[in-house]
Amino acid sequence: MVTPHADQPDLTGRRVLICRPEPEAGRLARAFESAGAETRILPLIDREPLPETPENRTTILNLDQFTHVIAVSPYAARRLLEEIDTWWPQIPMGIRWYAVGAGTAAVLAGHGLSVRRPASGWTSEALLELPSLARPDGERVLIARGEDGRELIRQTLESRGARVTLLPLYRRFCPDYSQKEVNLALEEFAPEVIVALSGETLNNLIALCAKSGHNLYDRLLIVPAERVAQTAREAGFEEPCVPGSLADNDIVATVAAQLYGRNGGAANKT
Repeated sequence: MVTPHADQPDLTGRRVLICRPEPEAGRLARAFESAGAETRILPLIDREPLPETPENRTTILNLDQFTHVIAVSPYAARRLLEEIDTWWPQIPMGIRWYAVGAGTAAVLAGHGLSVRRPASGWTSEALLELPSLARPDGERVLIARGEDGRELIRQTLESRGARVTLLPLYRRFCPDYSQKEVNLALEEFAPEVIVALSGETLNNLIALCAKSGHNLYDRLLIVPAERVAQTAREAGFEEPCVPGSLADNDIVATVAAQLYGRNGGAANKT
């Protein structure tokens, strides 16, 4: 068993179910395990690249015509960079690059790009508060995303006068698990904490609980934003919690604070 370092939360023996896709799930699991927690990964959302279309290829070839390029997730950023690398010998100059959160910003920055992101928060709402997106009248904006998703960024920027192009680069889907796999993760592992870091992941978790008959509504549920927490409450979850950020260490610290109390008191381990 891993012994937590002195400056880490002590989650020895606590059981955490991570419903993120890989590679994010494995990275978060290692952060929990370094604090002593036991983890199980059950991705309730996965992604696969979409085949290239003539429309997408034309959009990438016209990349230099955009003033603003927004990536909505780390995976969207990685897929966008792959497409750019295919068609551009070097990334065009003069584009303003945006990331919804720190993880997405890190992917773009790793490619040598200067990235704008919210100073606080990691939601579409926070991104839209950036001054450089306040009055994009007549400017072209490219949004790299999945084939489906929230329309808030597009709708808001269009209402501000921007000419927005969507670039769908991947599709999301819920993996299909056998009853045995579900029972191992939900019943035998019996998680105390569930990490579901998107609204779609939460919806898939709710559907899985209903389909399999497992009641997880009294577990600590980590969600990415208050709007998702509200959806969780309406579904019956008693303890949804939004972490201080979506960085792995902040998620671990939030779980420790919720399980043991912010004053350092010990919670009962099961």
